[in-house]
Amino acid sequence: MFDITWDSFVQIVLGGVLAYVGLIILLRVSKKRTLSQLNMFDFVITIAFGSAMASVILSSSVSLLEGLLGFAVLIFSQFIVTFISFRSDKFTSLIKAEPKLLYSEGQYYRDAMKSERVKEVEILQSIRKQGIGSLDEVKAVVLETDGSMSIIKKKVGDTLSNVKKPSS
Repeated sequence: MFDITWDSFVQIVLGGVLAYVGLIILLRVSKKRTLSQLNMFDFVITIAFGSAMASVILSSSVSLLEGLLGFAVLIFSQFIVTFISFRSDKFTSLIKAEPKLLYSEGQYYRDAMKSERVKEVEILQSIRKQGIGSLDEVKAVVLETDGSMSIIKKKVGDTLSNVKKPSS
C-alpha cells in the first residue's frame, strides 16, 4: 500500500507540477472560451482534461510530452467545435441545447420542467436569489444552455426572442 520508490515519487511530483504548469499555459493561450460556463461539449472536455492530468501524474507509461500533446488536442478540438458552431446553426443545435422556457407570466410549463428535471422549488429559489419577492414581478424564467436559470423581470425589454414557448 505504501510501497513507492524515490524514482516514482519524483516522477509523480515533478510530472504533476510540470503537467499543471503546462495545462495552465495552454488554457491561458486558449482564451476565456475554454473556461466559460459549461455546455455539454465543454463538460466532456473538462472531464477529459482531468483524466489526462491524472494519467500524466500517476502513470509511468504516459510521458509529460504525451500529456501536453493530449491537452493540446483537447483544446484544438474545442476550437474546431466552436469554429464550426459559429458557421452552422445545425451543428450548434447538435452540440448545444436550446434555452427552454419554464415559467411565463403566471404559468409553469410542467412538461418542459419535467423533461429538464427542474422542480418548482428550484425555480422559486432562483427567483429569490435575484432578490425578487413575488412572482408578480417575474415575466419569465428560462433554463439556459449552461444549466443556469435566467429570471426576466416584467419591466425588462424582450430578451425572449430566441426562446421557444412550449405548448401548455
